[in-house]
Amino acid sequence: MKLESKKIAILATDGFEKSELFKPLEALKNEGATVHIISNKDGEIKSWDKTNWGKTVKVDKKIKDVNESDYNALVLPGGVMNPDTLRINDAALKFIQDFFKSGKPVAAICHAPWLLISAGVVENRKITSYKSIKDDLVNAGANWMDEEVVVDNGLVTSRNPNDLPAFCKKLIEEVSEGKHEEQHA
Repeated sequence: MKLESKKIAILATDGFEKSELFKPLEALKNEGATVHIISNKDGEIKSWDKTNWGKTVKVDKKIKDVNESDYNALVLPGGVMNPDTLRINDAALKFIQDFFKSGKPVAAICHAPWLLISAGVVENRKITSYKSIKDDLVNAGANWMDEEVVVDNGLVTSRNPNDLPAFCKKLIEEVSEGKHEEQHA
């Protein structure tokens, strides 16, 4: 249980890619971490599962009620609707920025790097994502790579659900290592 003393935030809302939330959630819990689902709304949020709404997950805390200082790391699942909704939420963007400022690990998969663009934290960073947002990342100053998992000083990114085994493994490794001096906003 590598992460027994660690507390992880997963930031999501309706339309998150089902596997991109539930697989990291399971992997982190299996390593002993306490994991909270943070959202812009109370109750439950719905996943998107290929062509329709899928499984729901209970929200533990609203974004307006949490601080980065309460957590050791942040996970951003993809899906198209999820990051597109959260990227215009000022509290969500500040929450993300605060993890970078404090040097704590951040993991984003698929379309979730849209949130990183809106938070202003991708310039001069090695990163990957779903291929359809490659141009967005390049235009924001990121060094985009087509690899299953890319790690840049505590920032873990992957392309799609097929990359989840590598993504979860690197996420656990980065959380286990803790703060990264080179992580920056």
